[in-house]
Amino acid sequence: MLHKVELPYTRFLSPDGQLLGELPAWADDFNLLTRLYRQMVLTRLFDQKAVALQRTGRIGTYAPTLGQEAIGVAVGSVMHAEDVLIPYYRDTAVQLMRGVRMEEILLYWGGDERGSDFAEPAAAQDFPICVPIATQALHACGVASAFKIRGEHRVAVTTCGDGATSKGDFLEALNVAGAWQLPVVFVVNNNQWAISVPRRIQCGAPTLAQKAIGAGFHGEQVDGNDMLAVYDRVQVALERARHGKGPVLLECLSYRLGDHTTADDATRYRPADEVKQAWLEEPVKRLQRFMVGQGVWDEGREQALISECQGLVQRAVDNFETAGIQAPESVMDHVYAQWPASLAGQREELLERAARRAGDSSHE
Repeated sequence: MLHKVELPYTRFLSPDGQLLGELPAWADDFNLLTRLYRQMVLTRLFDQKAVALQRTGRIGTYAPTLGQEAIGVAVGSVMHAEDVLIPYYRDTAVQLMRGVRMEEILLYWGGDERGSDFAEPAAAQDFPICVPIATQALHACGVASAFKIRGEHRVAVTTCGDGATSKGDFLEALNVAGAWQLPVVFVVNNNQWAISVPRRIQCGAPTLAQKAIGAGFHGEQVDGNDMLAVYDRVQVALERARHGKGPVLLECLSYRLGDHTTADDATRYRPADEVKQAWLEEPVKRLQRFMVGQGVWDEGREQALISECQGLVQRAVDNFETAGIQAPESVMDHVYAQWPASLAGQREELLERAARRAGDSSHE
């Protein structure tokens, strides 16, 4: 035997919220657990509202996070303000934790470039949502390279789904991350479905985490429905990368309880029994049951939290719907850092047409 590797798997809570073993010391902080739970509930309620807005034609296609809230909340909670997030399209939870406003997320999904111009300083240095599959993994390696060259103790954190791990961009990113030992953490949300392609037929490896081994760095699995486990392993992964111990691939085992996007109908290809079973293991109820069992949560607190979060979501919707229409030139201004001279005429023509249209409407 030339080399032996171990692939850890971490889980602290059973689906019904019972402890399966000893918790790390930080888990004794019930104020922290309450904040994490609150954010999961807020994310889920916002998610429901966003889907409703799409169904009524008020935003465009939206990618729900239903059932995957623990992953994003944990990642966003552990990241330092100076770290950089390079997200994908199912990252509402982590974006909210980074300080992105709910109305900004709605603007983005409404096709408004202002939705990627984050007001919060920590979020302002993060990348916008990446819709092309897996390209963000390479972007993250570029960011991490800059951190390493400058000698900064910062981490690039990038996220993706299980489908992205089958893309060449992802594998190239793993290769360069391992070769250069970059301070980057790859968080894979293995929600078992790449649109309609199940995990079992998209990759022959028994785990996705082991793809890191071939690239020369650490990979591990965690129960993505267990907030305590995800928080703990993300924390360890970021500190490992931050202190020069190389990249980490963290495969979070979850389940996509909703459709791939609002343009999808998952009932056409997923067995109903599979979805029913997944609902028994979802992360929000799991953490809630644990907290109730520990005597730090009850129905009164639950209803107060839901009411508070519903109010926050509605205010965000109101802000989104009164934001006004973006300037017409914004469709061009965010394409190039410096506008090419060859296209300058098109931009001028757009502005002239917009001015004429505004003038015509003022005389109506």
